[in-house]
Amino acid sequence: MKEIEKTEYIKSKSKGERFFENWSLYKKNKAAVLGLIILMIFVLVAVFADWIIPYDAAIDQSSAERLQNPSSQHFFGTDRLGRDVFARIVHGSRRSLSLGVLTTFFSVLIGGFIGICCGYFGGKFDTIVMRLCDVAVSIPPLLFALAVVAALGANMTNLIIAITAISIPGYIRVVRSVILSIVEQEYIYAARMCGSRNGVIMFRHILPNAMGPILVQASMNVASMMLAAAGLSFIGMGVQAPTPEWGAMLNDAKDYMFKQPYLLIFPGSAIALSALSLNLVGDGLRDALDPRLRT
Repeated sequence: MKEIEKTEYIKSKSKGERFFENWSLYKKNKAAVLGLIILMIFVLVAVFADWIIPYDAAIDQSSAERLQNPSSQHFFGTDRLGRDVFARIVHGSRRSLSLGVLTTFFSVLIGGFIGICCGYFGGKFDTIVMRLCDVAVSIPPLLFALAVVAALGANMTNLIIAITAISIPGYIRVVRSVILSIVEQEYIYAARMCGSRNGVIMFRHILPNAMGPILVQASMNVASMMLAAAGLSFIGMGVQAPTPEWGAMLNDAKDYMFKQPYLLIFPGSAIALSALSLNLVGDGLRDALDPRLRT
């Protein structure tokens, strides 16, 4: 009963009040603030990549400048084809971040809708979907993604399809579990007794109260999707040359990891820092959006 009262108290606040309260709770987690700062730096780099350094520097080849160490002319050095590594890191941020965000968005959209329907309606539909999810999660995710990319072809669009497909069952389970904990609340019974339609109850009363756990899961999942995309690109089944992408850059660097370690360090650090920042942001969102942590 106490949890219901907290939820109703939170719902009674305006959006502005809830935002500032959530932000004040988020700021208490110093690691989450650091993660947000790092993430914003990556986002700004991706948005203003063309202003930071021209895209041509990331794809133009020069045999005379191949495998140069970091210098004032090439901040992160050059690769085996004479391309500027700093430019490839900057412009690769667009591909890597967009892959993580787009796959997570489509996964939440599709998996969330199915999960809401399962948790709200239950019955045979819920049973069938859950059994299909059991079958899906029994297949190794990377193996399934490889099969999809191999069947459709290696490019960015098919990579998004493959990674989205492997993450949908997980979102169905997460959203369904959250909806099951909400659908039995008293205000849902009251909405039903008032004659509200199922669509209104699902998307006006249930979904807003389930957004906290869904957002937390999504923020953490972006990092996992980025790592999955980088892994597929590393083995040549993702973004294709000459398009810059961090995982593909690691693949190019593997033959020079001892002689020119900077080729491995810079894209590897970009992947690690971006994934770490997203996980820290997810931790902060969990602490800020969980009603049980409010006093």
